[in-house]
Amino acid sequence: MITVLICDDSPIARMGLRMIIDSEPDMTVVGAVASGEEAISAARVDRPDVVLLDIQMPGVDGITAARRIESRVLILTTFDHDENVHAALRAGVSGFLVKDAPPERVVEAVRAVAEGGALLSPSVTRRLLNTVGIPGARLPELSDQDVRLLKLIARARTNSEIARELDLTLATVKTYVSRLFTRINARDRTHAAVLAYESGLARPGS
Repeated sequence: MITVLICDDSPIARMGLRMIIDSEPDMTVVGAVASGEEAISAARVDRPDVVLLDIQMPGVDGITAARRIESRVLILTTFDHDENVHAALRAGVSGFLVKDAPPERVVEAVRAVAEGGALLSPSVTRRLLNTVGIPGARLPELSDQDVRLLKLIARARTNSEIARELDLTLATVKTYVSRLFTRINARDRTHAAVLAYESGLARPGS
């Protein structure tokens, strides 16, 4: 069971996220708070697997709170400005989604982050291309399977989504992803996506 702590200063947002998370058989909400201070305290007590954290809140903001929370953090916000993305990544968050993401994307993101992965929305990944990665990066020779896998990662697909799309088991996908990261010398999913874009294997909007 994946335990989730929700932090958003909007009561409606908290209620909606709780309904989405609690409707999943493998997830449960252990708390819903309205500020960064409360998120830090609740995370210490409840030790959730994932903290869903807004950025813009009164008092301690989400970025500051993320630095002090030991659980994995998934940022969910309406503000995907460059400075927010970079600050969130520097704070060590595991995922970054904008609030127009559909419920199923939020659920998949929570699962991916709980599994130890990193996940960014496609729009956020594209914002990073101007400031991170290796311009003109060259990838080693890849198999057709590796190419399909890397393109899906660049499109922010989670392991579960990749398993369904390629008709593979989740365990097999995890093994393939791990081997692919070693092959292309990628640190995580974000780095792999950037390499895919920089090498020309993936293109924004494709």
